[in-house]
Amino acid sequence: MSKKKQMYLHRSASGAAPKITRGYDKKFRATAAYRATLPDMMEAAHDAVHGTLVPIQQVGVHNFKLPLKFRTKKGKVLTLEASVTGTVSLEADLKGINMSRIVRSFYEHKHAVFTGEWMGQILRAYLRNVKSKDARLKVSFSYPMLHRSLRSELDGYQFYNVAFEGVMTRDGTWRRFIHFDFVYSSACPCSAELSEHARDTRGVYTVPHSQRSKARIVLEEAEGRRIWIEDVHALCLKALQTETQVMVKREDEQAFAELNGAHLKFVEDAARQLYREFDAERRIRDFQIACSHLESLHSHDAVSVICKGVKGGFTANFMDFGALVC
Repeated sequence: MSKKKQMYLHRSASGAAPKITRGYDKKFRATAAYRATLPDMMEAAHDAVHGTLVPIQQVGVHNFKLPLKFRTKKGKVLTLEASVTGTVSLEADLKGINMSRIVRSFYEHKHAVFTGEWMGQILRAYLRNVKSKDARLKVSFSYPMLHRSLRSELDGYQFYNVAFEGVMTRDGTWRRFIHFDFVYSSACPCSAELSEHARDTRGVYTVPHSQRSKARIVLEEAEGRRIWIEDVHALCLKALQTETQVMVKREDEQAFAELNGAHLKFVEDAARQLYREFDAERRIRDFQIACSHLESLHSHDAVSVICKGVKGGFTANFMDFGALVC
């Protein structure tokens, strides 16, 4: 007969109690004296560091969510769900950072209306609380804007993927960036020409191809200047004209077809048209623009990237076109 085994955490089939008793004491409260006895990995010796003893450029938390307040250009305050990424640099002689301190620093300002200055306060709190030299913060959210239809005079909300990013470096440099996605229709000039040729020479009815497309703009505000989300949208709309629609009746669909016919564009055209508008805006110091036309003719997409060309600024180094699917 085999010997009955005792289990560590669970009662065995023979009825023997586990060696370790498990349970959660709801009545227990941690006092200051008790907290002082808790082990802290931040106090670990250097030999507790695993791997090579080198600095880490970014370490922190990603996608912790909370409601934040944002002010529109017209002064209305919106409370939106935001996804936050916060990172700091880590010196070689430190094992790690206290991740919760980043979150706590953020919550200390959670009731404030979001501004660039507010972001700077958060970053300075990072640097103090985690004893770091560099800090980076990115707040992503979906921003609603009410737009009127082309001809039926109906209103509908368009939502834009927006992010505010702030970077504070060890020399005290403070930089602010805005990320903005703009979805539009792109009707192919070549397809339109060939369609007209078929109708003119052979009396053949055709449908020129067009596709839903996306431009991703990352811009850096000029020092001491402020540009609103609504202003960034207006620059995109002025450049491309053919933003996708929310509320559509038959007269709007017809209008949209006419609008696309009036503003045919290759992906190269889209990049250059956006460049023209953003380059002329003095509130913008630098920018990078990536466009993707999700081809209805081809099984692949047409893409382009353009930047302002500021010395030491953004480059055209963008390859994450998969993120531009819309």
